[in-house]
Amino acid sequence: MNRLADKLGFSRYWVAEHHDMKRFACPAPDILLGLIGNRTEHIKIGAGAVLLPHYQSFNISERYNILATLYPQRIDVGIGRAPGGSAEAIIALSGDYLTKVKNIGTDIDELHHFFHQTFPKDHMYAKVSPTPIPDSSPNLWILGTSEKSAILAVEKGLPYVFGHFMTDKDGPTIVHQYQKRCHEKVIVAVSVICAKTFSEAKELAKSSYRANKEPAGDKKTRKDDVAKEERVLEKIKSEYIFGDPSQVHRRLQALQLAYKQMK
Repeated sequence: MNRLADKLGFSRYWVAEHHDMKRFACPAPDILLGLIGNRTEHIKIGAGAVLLPHYQSFNISERYNILATLYPQRIDVGIGRAPGGSAEAIIALSGDYLTKVKNIGTDIDELHHFFHQTFPKDHMYAKVSPTPIPDSSPNLWILGTSEKSAILAVEKGLPYVFGHFMTDKDGPTIVHQYQKRCHEKVIVAVSVICAKTFSEAKELAKSSYRANKEPAGDKKTRKDDVAKEERVLEKIKSEYIFGDPSQVHRRLQALQLAYKQMK
């Protein structure tokens, strides 16, 4: 898929971070990005997102500096603060996640300083170098689904990605408030399933929803369970853009207009 996206001229290809989730294949985006970068030529590649509360900023700067050295001017580092896994997995990863997530603003500052080598001379980390140092530093983004993440992006002066597909909050208003206070780039992330026919796309969307939202081992869905099928259909209508190419195109245009009208 990444090769096809590169060939078709897409701007970015990002991979997410999840832990202890059998349905998702990537607990370590930087490792997967090393392979993707080698298989593509022009497309920007990145993490969407690095769940920073699980890590030290220095370690993340080292990993993504390696990628930026291998694939110059192509590396994006999206920062998120979601736990990204089960409660047990989160404890195994980082211990006191709740304390660390409260300090994410400081961690983002540190990561920026490491990438750009801009710690004050009297700072302890001024003597630390996250080698290799690439000619062009990775690009930092803030990812989120709420006013809180948009405010954080404004405070840090960083571009913002709004996860439209995973929240019922008023995305256009949140993005508009960000754009009033910050003039960096904005990405709106959506879930899109496009197939040759509407019926095929609908079945794919239903299958995706069940795989991601229903408990593992839940095999109770039956064709005659009309009520449940109707609930699933309502959910996918609100969370996915799906249909044949012309239908998807129209819905994406409508969504784009909804965000533009808030400017």
